[in-house]
Amino acid sequence: MTEITAPKSPVTAEQFADEIREQLKYTQNVTTEQATPADVYVAASKAVRNHLADSWFKTQADTVNGNTKAVGYLSAEFLMGKQLRNALLNAGLTEQFDKAVEALGFKVQDVVDAEYEPGLGNGGLGRLAACFIDSLASLGVPAFGYGIQYKYGIFKQEFDKDGKQVETPDYWLANEEPWGHIDYNRDQKVSFGGKVVENADGTKTWQPAWSVRAVPVDYLVPGYKSGRVNTLRLWSAKSYDEFDLLAFNRSEYMEAVTPQVKAENISKILYPEDSTKVGKELRLEQQYFFVSASLHDAIRVFYPGQDKPDLTTFPNKIVFQLNDTHPVIGIPELMRILIDEYGYDWDTAWSITTKTFNYTCHTLLPEALEVWPASLIGELLPRHLEIIEKINAQFEDELKSKGVDKNTIKDMAIYTGDAVRMAYLATYGGSHVNGVAELHSQLLKDVTLKNFSDVYPDKFTNVTNGVTPRRFVKLANPRLSDLITEGLGTDKWLSDLEMLKGLEPLAKDDEFVKKFAAVKKANKVDFAAYAKREYGFELDPNTMFNTMVKRLHEYKRQSLKILSVISTYADIKSGKVKAEDVTPRTVFFGAKAAPGYYLAKMTIQLINNVSRVISSDPAVKGKLAVHMLPNYNIEMAQNLIPATELDEQISQAGKEASGTGNMKFALNGALTVGTLDGANVEIRERVGADNFFLFGMTVDEVEAQYANGYNPAKYYEADPRLKQAIDLVADGTFSNGDRNAYSPLVADWLTKDWFMTLADFSAYMDIQSEIEALYADELEWNRKALLNVANSGYFSSDRSMEDYLERIWHTAPLAD
Repeated sequence: MTEITAPKSPVTAEQFADEIREQLKYTQNVTTEQATPADVYVAASKAVRNHLADSWFKTQADTVNGNTKAVGYLSAEFLMGKQLRNALLNAGLTEQFDKAVEALGFKVQDVVDAEYEPGLGNGGLGRLAACFIDSLASLGVPAFGYGIQYKYGIFKQEFDKDGKQVETPDYWLANEEPWGHIDYNRDQKVSFGGKVVENADGTKTWQPAWSVRAVPVDYLVPGYKSGRVNTLRLWSAKSYDEFDLLAFNRSEYMEAVTPQVKAENISKILYPEDSTKVGKELRLEQQYFFVSASLHDAIRVFYPGQDKPDLTTFPNKIVFQLNDTHPVIGIPELMRILIDEYGYDWDTAWSITTKTFNYTCHTLLPEALEVWPASLIGELLPRHLEIIEKINAQFEDELKSKGVDKNTIKDMAIYTGDAVRMAYLATYGGSHVNGVAELHSQLLKDVTLKNFSDVYPDKFTNVTNGVTPRRFVKLANPRLSDLITEGLGTDKWLSDLEMLKGLEPLAKDDEFVKKFAAVKKANKVDFAAYAKREYGFELDPNTMFNTMVKRLHEYKRQSLKILSVISTYADIKSGKVKAEDVTPRTVFFGAKAAPGYYLAKMTIQLINNVSRVISSDPAVKGKLAVHMLPNYNIEMAQNLIPATELDEQISQAGKEASGTGNMKFALNGALTVGTLDGANVEIRERVGADNFFLFGMTVDEVEAQYANGYNPAKYYEADPRLKQAIDLVADGTFSNGDRNAYSPLVADWLTKDWFMTLADFSAYMDIQSEIEALYADELEWNRKALLNVANSGYFSSDRSMEDYLERIWHTAPLAD
């Protein structure tokens, strides 16, 4: 008999239906007969939130009164995904909700679909933060996620008639949002600009020019089976002087709301375009805004009602994780708070600060390590620039005392006189620095932050990323979840993902493998229906579903994938390959490009137009299809990932920090074609080299190419498949005859190609024949896919959190 241990509330479906009716009547002010699915969604969400409230209050009280150190996760984004199903699962109300909604006369899917996905993140960084705070709650570790309540998120992606990306506002807060509680009584003041004056006693006083009101919006983060509910606290920027009545009465209507607009711009958009000085100012304002509010909030939470708290105990109350460089301004901010607001001397403040912060570096690309102009920091945060200068002077003295040579000290400078290097500030100012995969962490020590690792080797460690199995298996893939539970005889794997190892013997059982294959086929049929409903696409579930979804960046090499598609198309069109010999394949792309990223946006345009040409060509109908899915988000991921058979993780070796999409796909039974990059290395080690399609250069081979002078044109000339593909792009085949449409992209491939797409093209094409040969053997393909699932238990965000707890945070769950 299968053991079911998932949370199950004692509330009956009838009782839950009554709770929804009460919410409809008294908060939505509609009767059941008048209600729309959106009304029922809001009412049900508020009812679930009420069920979580007592655990939330208890968790808050235990966090403040207990002896367990809390975690503060500072992140510019939290890509949460829809909340209702996740909250129902953790509250043990899933079955009751489904029955209650049907009893009220509504379709469950209509109610679920009424929820709009929160626009609070962009990609892997934000989804990782969401997985981490989910796991912390599930482990019973007290934690606060701190970030910004963006009004419009990053942007909603659309495509125009020419296939170009068009950024439009994401009105995710246009309708009632039942999950975030706005708490105006616990706001914080955040200031900017002005000047610093020296007092008679030698202390400094910052006299800001303007201030904004940071208003917290609290989201409940329920744990799975833990009984704990943590807090995601996001800050919304408001003006203290929203409206100038005198200006309005002079008919100066725009001037009347200028302070309001200036303040609220701070929390309008995630990652505002920053190619201009004004854009850079807004980004820095955002970063300081949320960390300043968060640090003051933490002091308020842990020292309630105390005017003169003993902040030497602050690192024992909470430890802050800097999720990339965006929150690093928090280091000088905490120093300022301790010195200027609470009167601590420099050395005491520095001791407190360095024990409080830790830094996760998410990149190996030098250009992605934020460097701020010193003039900008001086203009917006003059006191902080003074503190940064003093930190840098102290750092130089420390390096000299350690015998570091003058040139290396210069290379390691936090403050150069012209700029402030935020990654260097984070590395010096925190207790630990971690990468997010074994290879990434090693490259941080060997290359990106080598000088720091040489001087402070004990600061550096690794925590490989993970994903939550609750959302990305249980909720996203219920068929597979049920099959896993059947195979293991228990559902305990949802909170102990290493139990998936118990599926390994079942990979030898042909009947179980056939059940697994049936799950994948049913998911493909479901995704075809979803794509038809959402995008109007006609998909053939009998083709291989081949997916590449991730942020559009040159190093991720979407160009490599689309060039391979073009090559296959050309081979079929020329007759070099018979259509009947081609493995039918549907290729999915999903990616947003930063608004100012010219080549990335041109790549999206190319993919869309390759899709247009192929879809209108009867010569390849049923054999090859390409679709660029607009506005890739968590909802789409939860539909597409379970249906995918072949996953693309083809970044240039040594450029991807980790990846979490690769983990989600492996957990859901897709095979991976990839390079030895990021967490691919660890995935391949665990699932087995025979169950992973490896190609491409290694990190050492890439570095050798750079050192020897990389010449992409020689690969173009040497490989007829590559030459033909690029020539088709250049000659207007995918631009209605316009030979100039993609000329910058073609020129970059042939003369620069910094991430060596052309060098790896031949190996990538060659691995495809191996992929197609295996795919022809359905049973063997699915056996290997099942082995991917069975050996992916390590990639749980629960395990990631346990590693952080042991290696970096040195804290533990709350006592029951």
